[in-house]
Amino acid sequence: MSNTTEGLRHKIASAGDLQGVVRTMKILAASSIVQYERSVRALADYYRTVELGLMACHRGSRIATATIQRPKTSGAGTVEAVVFGSDQGMVGQFNDVVVQCVIKRLADTAGRHRVWAIGERVYARLAQAGMTPVRLFKVPHAIGGIGPLMAQILIAINPSPETAGELLLFYNRPAAGAAYAAVSRRVLPLDANWSRKLADTPWPTHNLPEVIGQDNATVRALIREYLFISLFRACAESLASENASRLAAMERADRNIDQLLTILQGRFHRLRQSDIDEELFDVVSGFEALTDVAIRPQ
Repeated sequence: MSNTTEGLRHKIASAGDLQGVVRTMKILAASSIVQYERSVRALADYYRTVELGLMACHRGSRIATATIQRPKTSGAGTVEAVVFGSDQGMVGQFNDVVVQCVIKRLADTAGRHRVWAIGERVYARLAQAGMTPVRLFKVPHAIGGIGPLMAQILIAINPSPETAGELLLFYNRPAAGAAYAAVSRRVLPLDANWSRKLADTPWPTHNLPEVIGQDNATVRALIREYLFISLFRACAESLASENASRLAAMERADRNIDQLLTILQGRFHRLRQSDIDEELFDVVSGFEALTDVAIRPQ
């Protein structure tokens, strides 16, 4: 059937339907990228507000070092590694790249490691690498799902600035064009160097702030917001990278389908022309046969 016009017509129709699906996925991916990138930009203002609050607390009262300092013993705590991946396929090397970053970073990090995976695909790759995650979280499919997911992660991990452990985030960050790069970010501990850097940062105006209420309670609330924002931004950037990777994959698929359609349509036209030629030859042959009969002497 594939060597007939009917078979080729069926293949062309199927390829056209598939191209329609691919182009729809391209539109959805492009739209999602814009939404997630906007959320990341919006978080910058929120993060700046939290940062200013922490600066105000440090400048106003020089919060007790016990609130933020870490024990100096190396490797005394557990290393919590939160890895952002994908639930769905058609994302190229998206999950493999971030897993390689996890393997490289944790190999150089002392202490007991606990890995938390966001995404079924990255969970499977981490398990294959011998780092079976403690728990699997589903990847949110919209911006509205990021906040509840981050709250679940914080409750499950229960990170505390008073402990000696580390909190590391692993995710893909958007780069130029449709590219992305795996990054690792150390969120905890908030040690004395972090406190000193924050305290030494110049206040943006001449009006110095004043913190009302208990200093330690205020800074703890701000640190919780800092952790939430860090996780939220990592998730949003990972989702933007995932959709950028999917968009690139769909663009390649679209080009491949275009090439396939060109080949199939070329075959179809050649085969159709061949059928027409055969029909014309039959007509001409029949006409010549009738002509010979008509002029043959009786």
